[in-house]
Amino acid sequence: MTRILAPDLLFDGTELHEGMAVAIDGDRITSVTRAAPKGAEPLPGIVAPGFVDLQVNGGGGLMVGADTDANKLAHICAAHRGLGCAGVLPTLITDRAEVTASVIEATIQAARAGTPGLLGLHLEGPHLDPRRAGAHDPALIRPMQQDDLARLCAAARDLPVLMVTLAPESVTPDQIAQLTHAGVLVSLGHSDCSLETARASFAAGARLATHLFNAMSQMAHRAPGLVGAVLSGEAHAGLIADGVHVDPAALSVALRARPSGLFLVSDCMAVAGSDMDSFDLHGRTILRREGRLTLPDGTLAGADLRLDRAIQNIVAAGADPARALAMATSIPAALIGADDRFGRVAPGRRADLIVLDHDLTLRGPLAA
Repeated sequence: MTRILAPDLLFDGTELHEGMAVAIDGDRITSVTRAAPKGAEPLPGIVAPGFVDLQVNGGGGLMVGADTDANKLAHICAAHRGLGCAGVLPTLITDRAEVTASVIEATIQAARAGTPGLLGLHLEGPHLDPRRAGAHDPALIRPMQQDDLARLCAAARDLPVLMVTLAPESVTPDQIAQLTHAGVLVSLGHSDCSLETARASFAAGARLATHLFNAMSQMAHRAPGLVGAVLSGEAHAGLIADGVHVDPAALSVALRARPSGLFLVSDCMAVAGSDMDSFDLHGRTILRREGRLTLPDGTLAGADLRLDRAIQNIVAAGADPARALAMATSIPAALIGADDRFGRVAPGRRADLIVLDHDLTLRGPLAA
């Protein structure tokens, strides 16, 4: 049965429109028209494509880790669908080689099973710079070896998307080039590298940076570092716009320096979609307090953030609402080559739509 919706505003992945109607039959969008036909359902608020989050460490009480299997990945994805995400990249932070191999296999099985909302896998580490470990266990950080390279290249052939965050200090430009050639989406992060080294890594094939400003060399006037390489270049970069990881003034600078290429991530942990006030990470307790996730010593350990709140914060920092919505939908979808399925509202697409209030607060996924 066809359902025709007439929202106050429709965000199609690029622009906000008034006076549009969306027809849905089952799980598909059948038409998008400029005039609402007779019998259309008025829908207060904004209809938009579901969010696309490329950095999800956990959710629904679970972390991606040693005990992760296809069923637990499905649970995490389902938790994020309830938070407005049409698709996510479950993210494994630095761990042992055998855990990495196990999570890769679990994600392959979950992808083959058609797990709703599963876009692929993001491996954040272990090939990082221990000087910029953040909440990652420094004892598990290590340079990339040939067997690591082979494992990642093989995984890229079997996964819909494989994103790998690494530091230039732990790899060679040739390894970056080989990963890129194999189809890996290489991101620079947790790095203390120089501007020149960052640019060499981007030239070798790296395409983006992980959580811009956080756990990386900062921009100084004679040593611009990885932040300077991103703000002065063409690479994409994720932002944790929670007002904790990045000051609003820095968000504003980034938005002005890079009119395109920036996108939003939640960097969320097990507590996402739950009322948990703490959880365990590699034997260390992570505390949830007043919108922050920290180790007992105060070190930030992921974020307690929903993407609708990130959108609100990026608007407050100077982005117009359409750009902010694109940073959580069409921009990350295009980056991973999934914009034919996610991030836009158009005939033939799946009806993975969400409804937001006019202040950009998520009301929820569009009910079937």
